Amino acid sequence: MNEVLMLVMAGGAILGGLDRLRGNKWGLGDKFESGFMLLGPMALSMAGMICLSPVLADWLGRVIVPLYQRMGVDPAMFGSILAVDMGGYQLAKELAQDSQIGSYAGLVVSSVFGCTLVFTVPVGMGIIPKGDRPFFARGIMLGLCAMPAGLLAGGLLAGLGIWACLWQNLPVFALALFLLIGLGLWPDRMVKGFCLLSEGIRWLVTVGLVLAAVESMAGWNPVSGMAPLENSMATVSSIGVVLLGSLPMAELIRRALVRPFAWLGAKLGMKPQSLTGMLLSLVSALPTLSLYQDMDERGKVAAGAFLVSGTSLLAAHMAFVLSTEPQMLGAVLAAKLTGAFVAFLLVVGLSRGSNAETDS
Repeated sequence: MNEVLMLVMAGGAILGGLDRLRGNKWGLGDKFESGFMLLGPMALSMAGMICLSPVLADWLGRVIVPLYQRMGVDPAMFGSILAVDMGGYQLAKELAQDSQIGSYAGLVVSSVFGCTLVFTVPVGMGIIPKGDRPFFARGIMLGLCAMPAGLLAGGLLAGLGIWACLWQNLPVFALALFLLIGLGLWPDRMVKGFCLLSEGIRWLVTVGLVLAAVESMAGWNPVSGMAPLENSMATVSSIGVVLLGSLPMAELIRRALVRPFAWLGAKLGMKPQSLTGMLLSLVSALPTLSLYQDMDERGKVAAGAFLVSGTSLLAAHMAFVLSTEPQMLGAVLAAKLTGAFVAFLLVVGLSRGSNAETDS
């Protein structure tokens, strides 16, 4: 499966490169360029955290490891509070006592819960108009309710048993429950908290990048034990290579599904923009968030719910998995697609129920 997908990505790179030479006549050349241009932003958001991961694992391990051991949970699960491409993978692997759980926490859980916690919610609340935030928050809550189904599916394909998967995710489920309650009762305070968390991570990543750069150029670093900057840049570059092919292929998939999604939207009583936004979220959350003002109310809730698990599947997250542990791609695909699909079904089912009550 992994070899087939890599061949598909290679095909996407060929098509994108050829179209770039032809002047972007197919609309794939700019996607090819975008994959390369993302190297800079990815390096800014990832490199510093990758360099700091061994140090953070050492510092946090003194508290986290004993605490998680008392619960019978692998400390790797703590790393899943960060997005997979913002240091979650590296932190989970550094803290892991079982490498299998480290891979599960760092790739599967981080790409769903960690991404929601440190990226989707703070960025979404900052971009979406204030009047649409309640719909977005409700969608996030429904997406979190569907998240266990996705994490269970991913855990099974990662080689974990049902009970082991559920038990290892106890801290994640507890934090998700807190998030659910907070978004329901104190949405404004939660938004401020998420923004502070996002800003804190930005500071940490920047400091790590500066220290690693100084060490690379001058051979001096006051924080010992950091990973070399060259190693982290190699990780970023390998992701960028996959993006050269995955973005053109994602564009082709989007075009193929536009008409079916328009038909489905009409059947479900949603504007085409709502389902298009969900489709775009498989590449990036940002286009979906920018379309919010054009969606209907049900679509706004559905898009928020879909983002929790589905975001960035066909681009950054797939590229990250293929560049680190390709054998885990099936588990990540299962987790994100299952969670997103169940979240969508929850939204449709609950909205139909409320519509039926209104009609009666």
